[in-house]
Amino acid sequence: MVFVIAEAGDNHNGSLLLAKKLVDVAKESKADAVKFQIFKTENLVTKYAAKAQYQKEFNKDAESQFEMLKKLELSFSEFEELYLYCKKVGIIFLSTAFDFESIDFLSNFDVPFWKVPSGEITNLPYLIQISKFNKPILLSTGMCEVFEIEQAVSAIRRYSSNEIIILHCNTEYPTPFEDVNLLAMRTLGEKFNCRFGYSDHTTGISVPIAAVALGASVIEKHFTLDKNMQGPDHKASLDPKELKIMVRSIREIEVSLGNRKKFVTKSEEKNILIARKSIVAKKNISKGEIFTEKNLTVKRPAIGISPMKWFEILGKESNRYYKKDEAIEIIKN
Repeated sequence: MVFVIAEAGDNHNGSLLLAKKLVDVAKESKADAVKFQIFKTENLVTKYAAKAQYQKEFNKDAESQFEMLKKLELSFSEFEELYLYCKKVGIIFLSTAFDFESIDFLSNFDVPFWKVPSGEITNLPYLIQISKFNKPILLSTGMCEVFEIEQAVSAIRRYSSNEIIILHCNTEYPTPFEDVNLLAMRTLGEKFNCRFGYSDHTTGISVPIAAVALGASVIEKHFTLDKNMQGPDHKASLDPKELKIMVRSIREIEVSLGNRKKFVTKSEEKNILIARKSIVAKKNISKGEIFTEKNLTVKRPAIGISPMKWFEILGKESNRYYKKDEAIEIIKN
């Protein structure tokens, strides 16, 4: 079953109340998990770091990245309350920890995966710290060359025997469709002999749905309460209605994929007689008359001889009188 992560990220804008509303939306959408981002701003970025271009476009305040992130930060005690709220609501809590202090804090929670964001895949001390907990790891690969993924996987496997699920990703918000390169997702799964998935930053829901059709076992997608809210990620996120449609569509595709075997299903068996055809009399045929293309044709329903035996019937002698449109049933040898 595809594991669907509703990525709330920091779309709570630093408000625990909004964070809980995001949990409610994720639960209502029937996603498997809701994911947030845990960080201490002073441990994550210098005070002089500029904002990314997409952050400038969607948040035009003249502030540094440090100042922007500080506004989006939730305290550890608030995250603990958020974790308990997820348990109460009945949805899996996940989080990306962006610094060592946050990693240590998150380790106290019962989370099924550790998530390595694309920006930390070249951070060896970070990879080692997470790997030592020996839990499954979701490894996002945005901005990566294959050799960088190889280095990260090798580092993780030195300290952890648990599963690595590689998430294909493009770290642009929103990602242009021509840059998605979705087929690379399968290449990564084959190269590293592991399950694979897709962390999506495109607009809309078509690409994550296509990823499921291509075999993704995990889908991660940003969502928000309102795309018009102030903040860096809202514009490139799904609204609650879109999130619900995406999850439902993924489940439909998931069921539709089947098991690679081709067979007649129970639902279509009843239509065989209606949709297929039989060899029938093209006109009235007398007993003893020779069957030819002039007196035979093929029509629905499939209650008589299959048209696949057409050439076996031609040239045979009719054993009785047939009215026009009557199915040919008995052949006199």
